[in-house]
Amino acid sequence: MSRADLEKKPHDVAGMFDSIAGRYDIMNDVAALGQVRGWRRAMVASLDLRSGDTVLDLAAGTGTSTAAIEAAGARVVAADFSLGMMREGRRRQPHLPFIGADAQRLPFADDAFDAAVISFALRNVQDPRAGLAEMVRVVRPGGAVVVCEFSTPSNALFRRVYRKYLMRAIPAVASRLASQSDAYSYLSESILAWPDQDELREWFGGAGLVGTQYKNLSGGIVALHRGYVPGS
Repeated sequence: MSRADLEKKPHDVAGMFDSIAGRYDIMNDVAALGQVRGWRRAMVASLDLRSGDTVLDLAAGTGTSTAAIEAAGARVVAADFSLGMMREGRRRQPHLPFIGADAQRLPFADDAFDAAVISFALRNVQDPRAGLAEMVRVVRPGGAVVVCEFSTPSNALFRRVYRKYLMRAIPAVASRLASQSDAYSYLSESILAWPDQDELREWFGGAGLVGTQYKNLSGGIVALHRGYVPGS
């Protein structure tokens, strides 16, 4: 199956990502107009890493974000539930540990990591709040939980233009660059259906995180959310 629906059945989502693994990163760079690297740098900076920190990179895909976290001095585990993505990641980043994992039932002990991050993938989890709760569970008290995700542009005019871009331009570009272009129609629709910045911040509080905050990137196309596990 090349496309998942917005019910986000795990098997369908995994199959969709399996089908686009080989060209996923290049398609993202094109669709984001070259801004992905800047967003990734901001994500790594938001983790506020100390040398030797252990980080979970959840829904790590092909490991591009994992490699960036490792380059900042952390020990990092890449977890994903798409076999195709992990296969491609192991080919590109053979030195990184990839572990198959369902975000809603992580195979890690409580307090196992100093921080956890998920980039552009929480919206693909069938129950994203359950995924967020699992991230909180596996991070030690005082550690950071970071979500880097597409969001809602703050300017109303820009927001209308952006919606048209998502629904028209991305699938059109994908039809030229990717063999499974309907997967990008799903991704566009999932972005539009995703909660805005303030609602996601409420989810952070509901998961028990403290010191919650978000930072808009590229006018709110992306929002970088961070909170801390209480108790340190």
